[in-house]
Amino acid sequence: MRLAFFGDGRMGRVAIARAQSEGHDVGIVFTAREAGLGPEALTARLREGKYDAAIDFSVATAVPAHAGACARAAVPLVEGTTGWQAEESEVRRVVDECHGTMVYGANFSIGVHLFSRVLARAADLFRGLEGYEAYIEEAHHAGKRDAPSGTALELERVLRQHLGAAHEIPITSTRAGHIPGTHRVGFDSVGDTILLVHTARSREGFADGAIAAAQWLATGGRRGGIFAFGDVLDEILASQRKGAAR
Repeated sequence: MRLAFFGDGRMGRVAIARAQSEGHDVGIVFTAREAGLGPEALTARLREGKYDAAIDFSVATAVPAHAGACARAAVPLVEGTTGWQAEESEVRRVVDECHGTMVYGANFSIGVHLFSRVLARAADLFRGLEGYEAYIEEAHHAGKRDAPSGTALELERVLRQHLGAAHEIPITSTRAGHIPGTHRVGFDSVGDTILLVHTARSREGFADGAIAAAQWLATGGRRGGIFAFGDVLDEILASQRKGAAR
């Protein structure tokens, strides 16, 4: 698989190294030096490279430009940058107009998405049960820009969906040191606390999910449209299992 990357920060470097270790061809890495490229030049660079997919771990403000260039160049995009929700309508507009394909996620860790499914089931059990209050705690490295994290906001959405929209779900955020990412969801009562925890040991888990999504797109995944990583996870996992069985 021939890949283009946007961003060479902490997460970008891990994903690039992971892709190379798996034998993929990393054709180009767009860094801050290329941030000034206009839309036509960016699109041309992507077209010329004949990329199977692109992976973006850059900055939120660059997402519309990257999504637009990939759509115009017919390069499927895996969007791993967080904090761009304010630009979502513009991103959807340009991707739809150009018949592009994008898979996005607040978190590309497969384990986090399985954790979210466990949380949904737990919330169903607590729904309508008096005396328990849900809360979220999340911690990341000092350099992470957005707080709460996109993952914490997604967990909040899952809780509201399964507990009821009227529930207030407090979120506390910590930014310190080099923490890759920890999310705790508690259900607290006078008598006890039930705690569900996902702890990332390294950024490689996020890289694995992004590369799996890119490979799924490159080998026949859905074409045309914008898809949440969690919504297509079953298809991505099925594709992985099929490839492993060959």
